[in-house]
Amino acid sequence: MKLISFAIPCYNSAEYMRHCIESILPGGDEVEIIIVDDGSQKDNTFEIAREYEARYPGICKAVHQENGGHGEAVNTGLKNATGLFFKVVDSDDWLDDKALPEVLGKLREQVMAGTPVDMFVANFIYDKVGQEHKKVMRYRTAFPQNQIFGWKDVKHFMLGQYILMHSVIYRTQMLRDCGLVLPKHTFYVDNIFVYQPLPSVKKMYYMDVNLYHYFIGREDQSVNEAVMIGRIDQQIRVNKIMADCCDLSKIPSAKLRHYMFNYLDIITTISSILAIKSGTEENMAKKRELWQYLKKKNFRLWLRLRTSFLGQGVNLPGKVGNKLTIAAYKVTQKFYGFN
Repeated sequence: MKLISFAIPCYNSAEYMRHCIESILPGGDEVEIIIVDDGSQKDNTFEIAREYEARYPGICKAVHQENGGHGEAVNTGLKNATGLFFKVVDSDDWLDDKALPEVLGKLREQVMAGTPVDMFVANFIYDKVGQEHKKVMRYRTAFPQNQIFGWKDVKHFMLGQYILMHSVIYRTQMLRDCGLVLPKHTFYVDNIFVYQPLPSVKKMYYMDVNLYHYFIGREDQSVNEAVMIGRIDQQIRVNKIMADCCDLSKIPSAKLRHYMFNYLDIITTISSILAIKSGTEENMAKKRELWQYLKKKNFRLWLRLRTSFLGQGVNLPGKVGNKLTIAAYKVTQKFYGFN
């Protein structure tokens, strides 16, 4: 069994996937790199994947599938994973050459001691195009360091500080046991990937190293604001799946309940802000339908979301509503690193 499987979803990724793969290869025989070609047609993505499989047998694995979107590529990676741990690395992102061996060393140490954690967290860097000073998402205020801990030990999450796919490594079997299957042909499923398994997470570890470089700023990128408005239906679909995947009121840990509510709150705010920013009545109708859906499915959850600071900001009319909307928009910018 490998120590960790890295899944790289690729769709017409020939321009940048080599950098991603090469950044993981220093992990050597302890790592498995599953390069999932999601039905690429415009370039030689799959040929590059096969090239690495031939050059690094036993480390790189090339998998081709019909186009199913980012989520289906992650599903395929998880199905093919033989590692004790599992991490997704998007094909235009990469891992840090100094941090990777430190993380692998700590994971190995925990496995040898018989104490593998369910969730391992490291920092990530917003590697934004044209920005000299890169923002780093750290978790020093939220998590204890240099120890295995549980939700009762979690401290304070700052505004805009969330566990994202870039920062998380999950235990593979835990992901399978919690029934994680991401929807096809849907963007923004990384939020489901991080969110749904959380109630199954009992043991955690945080290492204060900058492992993941999250490349942001391309005009065609899925988190480009204009692109997100054009894909608002997919954002709302993810929003609904997150609201439906578990009953927050039944989660024993108060700290986990609080964190998961705040995460759902920011995702619902993003859905609403995109509709407001679009300026179209069609998208405003989709915003209203989302809030009605939440109200019908779980009135108590809807009421908490509706009366939160962010929920008020995207729903109140008039000048007060406009001011709160601007404040809520700034929070959503922090979430995706727009600012």
